[in-house]
Amino acid sequence: MNWNDYEAVWKRQELPRGADADLAELRQTFETKSRKMAKSLLLRDVLEASAGVFVTLAAARIWWRLGATGWPIAMAMALTMGVTAIFLRERVRAHRLRLSADAPLLAKLDADIAEVRHQRHLLLNIWKWYLSPLSAAIVIVCLTIARHRPYVDWVFLNSYFGFCVLLFCWVWALNRRVVHKQLDPRLAELEKLRSDLLAP
Repeated sequence: MNWNDYEAVWKRQELPRGADADLAELRQTFETKSRKMAKSLLLRDVLEASAGVFVTLAAARIWWRLGATGWPIAMAMALTMGVTAIFLRERVRAHRLRLSADAPLLAKLDADIAEVRHQRHLLLNIWKWYLSPLSAAIVIVCLTIARHRPYVDWVFLNSYFGFCVLLFCWVWALNRRVVHKQLDPRLAELEKLRSDLLAP
């Protein structure tokens, strides 16, 4: 699949309706949507953790080529592995909180509500735990290379920095969109279904 295929699939996904959703439909689709969310989070965590390991190995190779004086790259590697560790922690957390298939519907609802709130918090704070450490890692690697290679093309380096800034701003905006278009309405749906279950 190319990028246009992924974009088309994403646009075909039905967005949550929020508090206006039909209760009968919410009950009927709860299990399916819950499993789909769990699979999406698993895929995200595996891909992000794998990318973090790959980037760390690439940084280690650069350090090896620069020699001992390229030691600042170790800080960039630590920052990258710190972000990777967050995704690994998410997998451990998901495994620990997973409910059995025969758990009561109310318990499953409470678990999904807690998960959506947790994901919402992660995405709204993405600069703090994801973008800032990776930005710092990029700056460290680029400046270390520039210090050891006086012939570095500064126009290219500045263009790369500009590209990274634009990319990270896009990632930030995309995550906020996911919160407002998907997570907030889904949270409203789950809370509506929970209130109906608890109603006398």
